[in-house]
Order: sequence, then structure tokens, then C-alpha cells
Amino acid sequence: MLEDGKIYLGTSRKPDDSLQGPEYLDLKLANRHGLITGATGTGKTVSLQILTEGFSNAGVPVFCADVKGDLSGLAMAGEGKDFLEKRAQDIGLEDYEYQDFPAIFWDLFGEQGHPIRTTISEMGPLLLSRLMDLTDAQEGVLNIAFRIADDEGMLLLDMKDLQALLAHIAERADEISARLGNVSKQSVAAIQRSLLVLEEQGGEHFFGEPALEIGDIMRTTRDGRGSINILAADKLMMSPRLYATFLLWLLSELFEELPEVGDPDRPRLVFFFDEAHLLFDDAPKILVERVEQVVKLIRSKGVGVYFVTQNPLDVPDGVLAQLGNRVQHALRAYTPREQKAVKTAAETFRPNPDFNAMETITNLGVGEALVSTLQKKGVPSIVQRTLMRPPQSRLGPLTPAERKKLVAMSPVAGQYDEAVDRESAFEILSKRADERARKEEEQQKLEEEQEQLEKEERERARKERANRPRRSNRQSVGEAALKSVTRTIASSLGRALVRGILGSLKRGF
Repeated sequence: MLEDGKIYLGTSRKPDDSLQGPEYLDLKLANRHGLITGATGTGKTVSLQILTEGFSNAGVPVFCADVKGDLSGLAMAGEGKDFLEKRAQDIGLEDYEYQDFPAIFWDLFGEQGHPIRTTISEMGPLLLSRLMDLTDAQEGVLNIAFRIADDEGMLLLDMKDLQALLAHIAERADEISARLGNVSKQSVAAIQRSLLVLEEQGGEHFFGEPALEIGDIMRTTRDGRGSINILAADKLMMSPRLYATFLLWLLSELFEELPEVGDPDRPRLVFFFDEAHLLFDDAPKILVERVEQVVKLIRSKGVGVYFVTQNPLDVPDGVLAQLGNRVQHALRAYTPREQKAVKTAAETFRPNPDFNAMETITNLGVGEALVSTLQKKGVPSIVQRTLMRPPQSRLGPLTPAERKKLVAMSPVAGQYDEAVDRESAFEILSKRADERARKEEEQQKLEEEQEQLEKEERERARKERANRPRRSNRQSVGEAALKSVTRTIASSLGRALVRGILGSLKRGF
């Protein structure tokens, strides 16, 4: 039943319900990405779980978001249940046994796993703009802010760094606008308000140091199994934009940091993006284009990306076309949009002459799926109606005590638990402000001292004048007579001059 280099997914059935044969996912083609879709309660999470188990046993590390908490059960061996034993018997899985898997728990909030952080600089202006739902003008100002930080050698590590930088830019708005483009104080204020909203959603836990090292999610154990990195996303889902942006950031970091490896015998890492519609809902065109580009190119880095969502219409056509390995659980077709989704899903499969895929999708049972995987040369297999195999790990979540114990025993325990706040933009700008305030205080003190010296000089001069001998102001008789004659002559000449000038007024004299 099991084959080397392949992951066993389940056993397909013929139209008469007899067994046809095992269905596998070829590890050599697992980095060609995949899609798991289906309505709520049809078995998507279990399919994600058995794929994760298969990759781990094959030595491939996995990163997945645990939206409902159920995936935490991967860390514990399953418990004997009648329906699991029956499914194993129905599909002819004779060597079915329960097993635990090496899991590392992460949590952006640091409550159910190790804190997982990145810096503002690493996130970049495009993803931050998406995260805060900024307008084009506001995104332009944010790009200028990053340019200023780069030019002036200021690290942007956490949210207070960005807040301090924005306040600094507002103070220099006129100067920066003349050099780099318009920076309005209204746009700066709008970005600052968006940062406050992001902070209330828990964003301050995500930004900071120590930042996640990509190598820590690509670990293997001593016995050769790949570590399963499980992100606690139940609380994170309350902030869907933060959830989607974080996973997109992680995907872009993998793309940027990992070297080209072509098509390896097995993926270096498999990345499961649950609730994938959150990535594309209301996403600007440029972001969708970037996602499509990353998904297309990251294959050569040895990374497989698997989107998990209810409806294939949740994924843009450009991305959907790159997802070669598909597991389609049941869909309902009550509304026109649901009927369109069923038709879309059916048309993406390579047809099977034994049944109508569109009709079959609406009649699949729980734990049953249409499966098509890539074969040699990347050609998709004919779609098969498949009973998925039962998981080997626990169905359902861990208890808080079990999770706490596993976190304490984690290979990265103590590495990310305490935040580090080194010198960055906030500290640099604070020092500049303190230095400026100190200089202003010194200048004011000098001016006050100068004013005091001038005041003392005036007072000294006044006292000197007051102490000089006084001269008499009384006039002699001769001086008084001379001044009187002078005034009389000047007055007469003035009147004559005026009369002469005015002409007609001389009449009558």
C-alpha cells in the first residue's frame, strides 16, 4: 500500500463502489503547490492533517495555521475509534497505526506558543499598507517614510519606531515634500490613526525582535522527520487582515531568503494557507499580482504552497492555474454562486469517463473527495473519487496542560520568548529631540544671561549719570536778550516769506 517517495492519500473507488487503487501524492511534484476545498464539515481539516503527517514522515517540515485548534492534535498519537478503524478496513489499509508527530507551537500573541515576530522594516511598505488599508496617497507617504529611515540609517523595528518616524516627518513636511514628493500632515495623521487601530488588534505583539529565523521553521528531528510548525490562529482570526498579511509576509520571506534548488526529490518546506480567501478579499490588484508571482517562483526554492478554502472561486484564476495537486471535498449548489463554484471545480479536473465530476462533487460523503495529483512530467492524473485515509494523530485539540508541556520542551524554547528592544528609530529620534531641547535650553540661558548683563550695564550707567556734578541751567541777562532778538527776527522773516509766496495775500498792505 505505501510507496517510497510518495504520500498515501486514500483509495479510489469504482462506480460500483468497489476499490480501485491507492491514490498518492508524488513528493517530487509536491512543490508544484495544491488546493484543498470543500464546504464546512466535509473533511478539509482531516485532509490537511493527513497531508501534514505524510510530509512529516517523509522528512519535510510543514508550516500550517490552526484556525479552529484541531490541528494541535498532531502532536499526540491518535486514540482508537471505531469509525477510524472502519475507514482503514474499508480502504484496505492493513498497517494502520497511531502515531504522534514533532510539533512546534507558535502564537503571534505569545499565549499558546512561542511568540513569532518580524520587524517593520522586514514587513515593508506594501504589506503594511495592505495591513492598514491605506489609500494610494497614504501608501506614498509610507514609502517616503521608509526612504527617510533608510537614508538616515534608522532601523524600524516596532510600532513605536514607525510612530516616532511619522511624527518626525510631519515636522519636516515642507522640506521633505520639496525633495521627495508631497507629504501632507493629513496623510501622516491618517496613517498614525491606522497604526492605533492595528495596535488595538494586537499588532504590537507581531512587530519587534527577536524576529523569526526562517531556519527555525525548517527543522528536522534526529529520526529524520520534518517538524510541524503550528500557528495558533483562533484568536488571530479575529483580525483577519493581520492573519492574511502575516502569512503573506512569511511566504515572501521564504521566497527572498531561500536559494534556488530547482525540482528536488522532496520539498524543503510545505506551507498550508488555511482560510485562503482572507488573503484575496478586497486585495488591491498589485498585491494579487505579487502573490501570483511569489507562488509561481517559490516552487524553484523547493517550497510547496497549499491553499485551503471552502470555495475554489476564493482563489484568483492566475493563482488557481498554478495549483496542480487537488483535493476537492463536497460542495453544495443551492445558489447561483455555489453552482458556479461546483462547475469551476469540476472543470479544473482532468475528466474521468466513469463519472460526472460536477454531479459527484455535490454527492460526496464526509471524508470523501475527488483527488487529482501531478504525475510524471507534471501531467495531472485523471480525477478519482477517493476515500481519504484516517489520520494517525489525534482528532481534536490538545488540552492546555499538554500544549504547555510541549512548548516548554520545544527546540526553540527560550529563543523567542523575551522581547528585545535595541536602539532604533524611536531611540535615535528621542536622542535628537533631547539634544535639540538641550541646545534650546542652553541658548535660552545664554540669552537670559546676556539680558541680565545688559540690564546691569544700564543700571550701572544710570548710577554713573546720577553721580555726575550738575550744571546750572539759569541764563544770564545778556543771553536772554540775545535769544529774544533772534526769535523776533526769525518770526518776521517767516511771515514775510509766507506772504511773498502766497502773492495775493499781500494785497491790502
